[in-house]
Amino acid sequence: MAFPVSSWLRLSALALLLPALGAAQNSAPVLPAVPQQQWYLLDPAADGVMGISARKTYEELLKNRPSAPVVVAIIDAGIDTAHADLKRLLWTNPKEIAGNSLDDDQNGYVDDVHGWNFLGAADGRNVDVETYEDTRLVARLKPLYEGKARTAVPAAKRAEYDLYQKVKKTQAEKIAENSERAESLGKAYTLNKQGADNLKQALNLTRLDTASLRRVSPADPNLYRAALGLYGNLREAGYADMESVLADMKEGFDQSKSLLDFSLNPAFNPRAGIIGDNPEDTKDRRYGNRDNHGPDPSHGTHVAGIIGGDRTNNLGILGIADNVRLMSIRAVPNGDERDKDVANAIRYAVDNGASIINMSFGKYYSPQREAVEDAIKYAASKGVLLVHSAGNESQDIDVNVEFPAPVYLSGQRIPNMITVGAAARTNDKNLIADFSNYGKKNVDVFAPGHQIYSTLPGQQYGNKSGTSMASPVVAGMAAVLKSYFPTLTATDLKRIILASVDVRHTKVLKPGTKKEVDFTELSSTGGLVNLYRAVQMASTEATK
Repeated sequence: MAFPVSSWLRLSALALLLPALGAAQNSAPVLPAVPQQQWYLLDPAADGVMGISARKTYEELLKNRPSAPVVVAIIDAGIDTAHADLKRLLWTNPKEIAGNSLDDDQNGYVDDVHGWNFLGAADGRNVDVETYEDTRLVARLKPLYEGKARTAVPAAKRAEYDLYQKVKKTQAEKIAENSERAESLGKAYTLNKQGADNLKQALNLTRLDTASLRRVSPADPNLYRAALGLYGNLREAGYADMESVLADMKEGFDQSKSLLDFSLNPAFNPRAGIIGDNPEDTKDRRYGNRDNHGPDPSHGTHVAGIIGGDRTNNLGILGIADNVRLMSIRAVPNGDERDKDVANAIRYAVDNGASIINMSFGKYYSPQREAVEDAIKYAASKGVLLVHSAGNESQDIDVNVEFPAPVYLSGQRIPNMITVGAAARTNDKNLIADFSNYGKKNVDVFAPGHQIYSTLPGQQYGNKSGTSMASPVVAGMAAVLKSYFPTLTATDLKRIILASVDVRHTKVLKPGTKKEVDFTELSSTGGLVNLYRAVQMASTEATK
């Protein structure tokens, strides 16, 4: 659920955005109006953006058709269950009486009315920031192997010795990267904030958004060029306003500072003082609390809105699925999730009736991988589909696997999991989001994941980018298919979503590079998901 790694490069490259505006062109560019905020629901042919054709699907294929409610579990950092666009759609445990402090359904979880929190203590406290998995491995392995030559280590322990050398290197790289990021974004934020304030005052504007900047016509030619230049730069960078640029810069700075202080600090161990369990004991399943909100539900609330924001209340957004029940399972901190919590979250979702599980998280080390795989196999045995984000590090995850991996330790492909990369709105070289991971084998599909507008805590709405946003697009699609075609199994859902993709041979920038490659080379299907095509395929099969 991290801020996309490559985004800070794009943001810090804007460091001279305002001071350099004197070089901008003299006349207003002729540019199309900004697309609707929820561009990802639109149709590529009709609307000119690379959406999933959800609006078209409801208007042409699903109108007046019956549907059944579908439970989608969201394993994340928590959800704002009071949000007006979510509260009607929350999953409610029919066997639990809210607030009586009893385990009415005898499932081991007291008052689990809308889900469960595996990052909480019985006294109500919560884990918020956590360490990275490589930081935890460094803390555990350093006393055993630091300063030792490999030849001095017993043969049976050399694999663990090699692991220590690897995680020691990756942790050091992350420390260096985040130190540079914090410095760069801190300077960029200060510079742009000052420039934005000056420009707002000079133009007599309260916000520097593209609509306002396009209309201004100050008498001062330098000021006119500055306004037009900022307009063009914001459009090119994919932002609707300067305030969003500043917010992303601050978010990136704050995250890097937090990582340096906590997630990359081997001495930091919040779980011991709060939950007090043994995180390596994956058989332990009875811990946590009922708090579905948690300290920071921003990420999970955004994910929930993409899947199932209320389509009937005429408020901020439309979710993809129109007959859904959202189950909140808190297992993802600010930092790396624990394998134990992920395994238990999957099992909880399955045992409580979820048909689809969204997993917008991931990491590159999985010490208790077997426990997570056992839970995935359990989900498969119950017909539950898992949708997983590919990650935000611009990496080839065929080479550097992100966990939960799409294959078992045995090498068998996981039949009930879809791995999703992030796409942007334009069918050009920027079609793939610059931060998205990719992989011809390990990424199944791409879905909209750049500047995605959805719900935020406190009755708010806003844009977020990441494969974390692309995954719930696919989970929402799966929920639509399951809702209107209830006999579809998890493997059916995966097969239809993958077989119905919109294959594009667009030349795109390979994430993390300046090299152009064919879009089809970066995932196993070579395509973008499309709800219209998926529903057409499901309808055809249903009539056979």
